[in-house]
Amino acid sequence: MKYTSEMEKAMQQSHHIGFAEYQRKLKQRLAVEKKRQQEYQKCKLFTLAYMNQQHG
Repeated sequence: MKYTSEMEKAMQQSHHIGFAEYQRKLKQRLAVEKKRQQEYQKCKLFTLAYMNQQHG
């Protein structure tokens, strides 16, 4: 996968790891993906609560 400098910057800011290291180290990759999944679930719950507040 070709990655851009913007992707590298985002990876560093969000996860404090470079993209090359992310690709190389399975343990780091799993930690990043776990954090992403947790953030996704948190946003999903926030959106659901917001939608319920608007319609409830």
